[in-house]
Amino acid sequence: MHGGGERSESAGTAPSVPRAQAGPGSQDAAQATGNDRATRLFLCGDLMSGRGIDQILAEPSGPRLFEPFVRSAVEYVRLAEAAAGPLPRHVADDYIWGAALQALERFHPRVRIVNLETAVTRSAEPDADKQIHYRMHPANIGCLRAGRIDCCVLSNNHVLDWGRSGLEETLQTLHGAGIATAGAGGDARAAAEPAIVALPGVARLLVYGVAVASSGVPQAWQAAENRPGVNWLASPSTDGAERIARRIASDRRATDRVIVSIHWGGNWGYRVTREERAFAHWLIDHGGVDLVHGHSSHHPKGLEVYRGKLILYGCGDLLNDYEGIGRYERFRPDLALMYLPQLDERTGGLHSLELVPMRIHRLQLEEASAQDADWLAETLDRESRGWGARVRSDGKGILTVAW
Repeated sequence: MHGGGERSESAGTAPSVPRAQAGPGSQDAAQATGNDRATRLFLCGDLMSGRGIDQILAEPSGPRLFEPFVRSAVEYVRLAEAAAGPLPRHVADDYIWGAALQALERFHPRVRIVNLETAVTRSAEPDADKQIHYRMHPANIGCLRAGRIDCCVLSNNHVLDWGRSGLEETLQTLHGAGIATAGAGGDARAAAEPAIVALPGVARLLVYGVAVASSGVPQAWQAAENRPGVNWLASPSTDGAERIARRIASDRRATDRVIVSIHWGGNWGYRVTREERAFAHWLIDHGGVDLVHGHSSHHPKGLEVYRGKLILYGCGDLLNDYEGIGRYERFRPDLALMYLPQLDERTGGLHSLELVPMRIHRLQLEEASAQDADWLAETLDRESRGWGARVRSDGKGILTVAW
């Protein structure tokens, strides 16, 4: 992936497998919204349940890797054990979620959306042009069910790590579990289709997934007329935004709410380019988009509320197998955020936004300490204040956002 700088830029204002229609979390009965016309969502960045994490789940994939320096996925478990002590094996489906499940029950989001950064497949044929390959065994799909995930965004740089057959099995496994997908499909039309999740009454939530080349997604992975792949863009350009807007206009009903989920930018650094910001603004101004959900960076980046609509430029990883690996400690990749916005059901405008800090420890999520929550609040506030958003810690494990 291309690296990014560490300072946010200000920007100008211009710039075939059947779909599941709703997931297991969409039947939540009541929400702690504080507003009877607001819908609570759960969003996060990369959920990387393959490789080392897959090795401690109930049915591990074969551990062989094709990386330059690591040849077995078990090595990532050993690195975590060296940092945190012995780890269990063949864990229960809910193990990786840890304390996150209690937080989700507290906020009771109606829709739960993750960027699933792994193939879910038995395929043993890795993409020869990739050096890093993430794979979770399909028998471990219960870990997504345990989180009651409604929608997995698949437009990222690991979903085809195990070839097009691996992508097809990923789609079949997720849909078979009742989980909707966005951003990848059996052909170009399917990859561009939204995931559709029912909301109260006649409303629907449409989730579109997009992969941008800057996040390391090869053009060869682009879906075509008769070729499985991802919904790919060379750059966050006006032409690309117009293409997405046309698709939204063809799908949208008057009562629908719309999210565009974008995998873009490098792994490390806080920089948001002028083009990325202008792209997000264009989608809101001209595409009817209610929320822009950005991901790819391994740590949270700044956020913006633009004309009342939320833009998350980089959500960071929710869960990864980097425990015990050094080099990027100053970015605190062990810290994660759960994003819990409330959207007005009639306008799609942001009503409120709470963030729940978590820490990745023993390959699961635990509550972040007060000091870690303060660090995240200070970092996000620094990166967001230039766009008019302020982030504060309430001292009780929740970050709040004002704009």
